[in-house]
Amino acid sequence: MRVPLSWLREYVDVPADATPDDVLAALVSVGFEEEDVFRFELQGPIVVGEVLEFVEEPQSNGKTIRWCQVRVAPDGQTAADGGDAVHGVVCGARNFFPGDKVVVTLPGAVLPGPFPIAARKTYGHVSDGMIASAKELGLGDEHSGILRLVELGIDAPVGTDAIALLGLDDVAVDVNVTPDRGYALSIRGIAREYGHATGAAFRDPADRPWGELQQPAGGFAVAVDDVSPIRGRVGASEFVARIVRDVDPTKPTPAWMVARLTLAGIRSLGILIDITNYVMVELGQPIHGYDLDKLAGGITVRRATAGEKLETLDGKVRTLHADDLLITDESGPIGLAGVMGGGTTEMSGATRNVLIEAATFDTVSIARTARRHKLPSEASRRFERGVDPAIPFVAARRVADLMVEFAGGTHDLEVGGALFATVEQSAIALPAGFVPGLIGVGYTDDTITGALEMIGCEVRAQESGWSVTPPTWRPDLTDKWTLAEEVARIDGLDKIPSVLPVPPSGRGFTAAQHGRRRVANALAAAGFVETPSFPFTTEEQNDLHASASGGHLPSIKLANPLDGQAPFLRRTLVPGLLSVAHRNLSRGFTDLALFETGSVFLPAPGVPYGTATVPPLAVRPDAATLADLDAAIPPQPRHVAVLLTGSRLAKQPGVAAEPFDLVDALDAVRTIAAAAGVTIDVAQGERAALHPGRTGVLSVDGEEVGYVGEVLPAVSADADLPGRVLVAELNLDRVLERAGGRVVAASLSGYPAATQDVSLVVGSSVTAGDVRAALVEGAGDLLESVRLVDDYRGAGVAEGAKSLTFALRFRAADRTLTAAEATEAKLAGVAVAAERFGATLRE
Repeated sequence: MRVPLSWLREYVDVPADATPDDVLAALVSVGFEEEDVFRFELQGPIVVGEVLEFVEEPQSNGKTIRWCQVRVAPDGQTAADGGDAVHGVVCGARNFFPGDKVVVTLPGAVLPGPFPIAARKTYGHVSDGMIASAKELGLGDEHSGILRLVELGIDAPVGTDAIALLGLDDVAVDVNVTPDRGYALSIRGIAREYGHATGAAFRDPADRPWGELQQPAGGFAVAVDDVSPIRGRVGASEFVARIVRDVDPTKPTPAWMVARLTLAGIRSLGILIDITNYVMVELGQPIHGYDLDKLAGGITVRRATAGEKLETLDGKVRTLHADDLLITDESGPIGLAGVMGGGTTEMSGATRNVLIEAATFDTVSIARTARRHKLPSEASRRFERGVDPAIPFVAARRVADLMVEFAGGTHDLEVGGALFATVEQSAIALPAGFVPGLIGVGYTDDTITGALEMIGCEVRAQESGWSVTPPTWRPDLTDKWTLAEEVARIDGLDKIPSVLPVPPSGRGFTAAQHGRRRVANALAAAGFVETPSFPFTTEEQNDLHASASGGHLPSIKLANPLDGQAPFLRRTLVPGLLSVAHRNLSRGFTDLALFETGSVFLPAPGVPYGTATVPPLAVRPDAATLADLDAAIPPQPRHVAVLLTGSRLAKQPGVAAEPFDLVDALDAVRTIAAAAGVTIDVAQGERAALHPGRTGVLSVDGEEVGYVGEVLPAVSADADLPGRVLVAELNLDRVLERAGGRVVAASLSGYPAATQDVSLVVGSSVTAGDVRAALVEGAGDLLESVRLVDDYRGAGVAEGAKSLTFALRFRAADRTLTAAEATEAKLAGVAVAAERFGATLRE
């Protein structure tokens, strides 16, 4: 909302020396956000001049210029620029005459642009200044000719400062008005708030005797034929129609009015429209004027019928919706109520009789119509926020008075139309002690009642507190919480103490949070890049990557997905990593080590998720309601996944590139295991999207927690990934649960280790993981670690068999082991492997 200070001073006592920053600071103190300061970008000397004479001189380019002699200072005095009283000026306009008073910008002046004025040689003369148009002064878009002061009804002495004369020295402050405070979209509202902030005396422009506002509700038919289908309310609760006859639409809009409207961000469109806009900004009540002679019969407010059309003032023909609220006469629609008038009855240069409309329209209906037709307007902006229902009669009379004063009309007090409505404001119970308890400031009773009375509320004491009736211009005051906010705002938001909540001692990250951070930090330290992705995918991707067999799995489908082609919530992180890898490869990044931690969504078959009833707002749900809501949400465990493609080591002089292999994916799994504090076992397995024979099942203490492997070439090609792709995914929540919540550093033994190797020949179908498990079980507590170091198949080993070599490390906690003890433990493990798999020691 732009507020010209000269206009503001009419209704509230703003100190003469107050700067725009002072005014903004006062408004900020009562809750308005400062936006900007607007002023006419003019610098003097700009004065009133009189055209003494001119000579028309045709030019070779076909243009005719006027060489003018203009008096810019009284006889015998020096001009404002220090030059002679008469200046020679070249001018290309042809709409002025000798004797006309005009605005002359003298050398040294600066016009908007910025456009500095200087004496310059042109068309064979030295033009000592410029005669200005309204557009050049920033007073509008009209540039057809010179601004003649006689057309503005101004007769000022030669040499008068034109900046002050035309109101161009005014300045406007701009504040942001929140949607709940529509009353502040007016000079009236801002002036009242400035008074609240500073204690300055406020003079309400709507404070007029009812006798001046009342008019006969006859002679012009006004009817409302509507009940709003949105809220069961009448679309127009009040409608005032006044008539002003014999106006002269060619009369100039006063310069001060044009200047104020311009600063307020509204373009001057002629005296009749300017007056309606002026009153709208002043009082906050949108006004519409009709050419009375173009109306067919009276006015009816009704809803549109399907397919009905209306040409609005912007020249567009609009197909109307059955919910649109219309202003109609006997010919049909003549305006979208509260949004924009129609072209058939608009005021023009030929208008002689005006019908003034001021109404109260349903806020929801106006807001929906404006959005439906993509037609925001200054009127709809105010109506959808709520207009004071006590103001239409005042606004209509104010417009009529200004049209009589400035457009030469006659107010017809015998003919008019009006629909009255009883304005009732519901009282709000405000318990004693509620405001201090909510805001945290020890307000006294006098402070609370004083603040509420200041903003216009009627406050009556009751046994338990107060009964508060808000003013008509504050529809946002609906309950005790909004009243408490007003008390805090008026008393000063800066008085509310800043108290940080004190957390209870002993709190911090949970064990699971610590674990997730350790895993993410460990992967990042190992060279992986974290790439969070959207949790949306297709049902096919879920089935392919989340299922071991590729069969169908239930997935959660979103009711309103961001991407219609990916409407399902993910069951696995791998599709997101494949998408990220594709995006990076398309931009030239070929060597990728990526990871992501995030939730997956695993609905159980046949469970109707998302069907719980959502409790109403401002009501604390009970335990049963919360349980129903929880049951309607599918399990959402956190997973961690990695993806590798390209080379682990780039090609270098004398060294070939080393591509990522399955070993690197297994190393990533071991990194996760170490960070989580568990031991992860790997066994051969199968996954629908992974290469057979290059897929491992990951488990902790016998419980399956994930998988690792190489993506099938066909799946990689579908994802537009040309090379080998290795992935691993684990249920991070289960891994951390198996870790017991804490990672305990192992103590260092002071005794040396005994190391031995063992090579076992087993059938080629026996997995190394199973053999390793047998060695661990048989060797007992002395075995500290076992690691597969070789898988040999060839000469010296029978066909259909393989030799697996393990490096064993033994250590006792209380003594130095002998070689015999280590050998005995090793052979015990070999015995178990022999029993289970027929393993034999390789010769």
